[in-house]
Amino acid sequence: MSSGSSSSHSSEKEKEKQRVSRTSLILWHAHQNDAAAVRKLLQEDPSLVKARDYDNRTPLHVASLHGWIDVATCLIEFGADVNAQDRWKNTPLADAEGAKKSNVIELLQSHGGLSFGQNGSHFEPKPVAPPLPNKCDWEVEPTELDFSNSVRIGKGSFGEILKAHWRGTPVAVKRILPSLSEDRLVIQDFRHEVNLLVKLRHPNIVQFLGAVTDRKPLMLITEYLRGGDLHQYLKEKGALSPATAISFSMDIVRGMAYLHNEPNVIIHRDLKPRNVLLVNSSADHLKVGDFGLSKLITVQSSHDVYKMTGETGSYRYMAPEVFKHRRYDKKVDVYSFAMILYEMLEGEPPFASREPYEGAKYAAEGHRPHFRAKGYTPELQELTEQCWAHDMSQRPSFIEILKRLEKIKENLPTEHHWHLFTS
Repeated sequence: MSSGSSSSHSSEKEKEKQRVSRTSLILWHAHQNDAAAVRKLLQEDPSLVKARDYDNRTPLHVASLHGWIDVATCLIEFGADVNAQDRWKNTPLADAEGAKKSNVIELLQSHGGLSFGQNGSHFEPKPVAPPLPNKCDWEVEPTELDFSNSVRIGKGSFGEILKAHWRGTPVAVKRILPSLSEDRLVIQDFRHEVNLLVKLRHPNIVQFLGAVTDRKPLMLITEYLRGGDLHQYLKEKGALSPATAISFSMDIVRGMAYLHNEPNVIIHRDLKPRNVLLVNSSADHLKVGDFGLSKLITVQSSHDVYKMTGETGSYRYMAPEVFKHRRYDKKVDVYSFAMILYEMLEGEPPFASREPYEGAKYAAEGHRPHFRAKGYTPELQELTEQCWAHDMSQRPSFIEILKRLEKIKENLPTEHHWHLFTS
């Protein structure tokens, strides 16, 4: 490659990096009601008025939802599309109406804004349907759940996960905050996860037991696994022996190979140690869980690539193509798996010295974590590198990964020899 074309390539990369960063900035300033910062960014780059986040929302959607009149006025002045639609087909006016922001409603209407989408009046004259229309055999009566000795085992922005009892059996209950149980988008995501989990049956996938969909709060009930999650386990144990890391990997890979089975492929999109659960304290069996961000897609061809939401999932384990809002396919899960395998052998997360967002950005620029631990056989290192390949088509499938792990396991020295080698 000539020095001219090389510098041109690096210049293009730099421009792309700045574009992604500035997109995040304008959305952030719109969210923070910082009209001066929004104006400054638009003066420098007017095209940012069309910026979109991972849910296809524009800065005007963000300002309208929060009722930030000055930010909205500034965006309209710079030519914002008042009828842009996000991934739920909502226009900014639909968001403003849903949040009852009268000043922004007037502003948008005066500039030709229409109320389209799930929150708008044009497309949904009827009241919102219940989370799941028909009573199903897995529907659980809330009175059957015993929370008298419940323990919180997880918490998120939409609710919490509790250990409770159902018909005398310990279960994990994902309980949506009552204040959000009538939010259309939360209901939509909840329905999506329930509909997905109902279809799943595999020894390496967390088992769905039932749900409360017709009362508040909404609740999702799955089997309770006593071993906690892989994140906590690695925090306590540090680097795992190669034999243990391979054994853990094979459980994860079996679960993922089941999810990726064509033609109905489920892309997890948030594969990380916190979403890998240990069945018991002996840590002899792992299961993949938390399908809140998963996507069920029907594959017409094995080469299909999908335009899905970018920046979905957890930054530290996020594939570069997701971070960059590029088209991607099921191989994003293979990349995330490589980062988990690295963490199991190294005893620390990938790019541990960087903040998660910075780590994802660094990976998107072409960098990868360094191998330091002695636990890598050449075959294991080669497999990890192929799984996190920049070109997603070069990453092996989970079925291929499983075959290779089985072969590596066969040729692995005994634990005793590894202990001598690493001491």
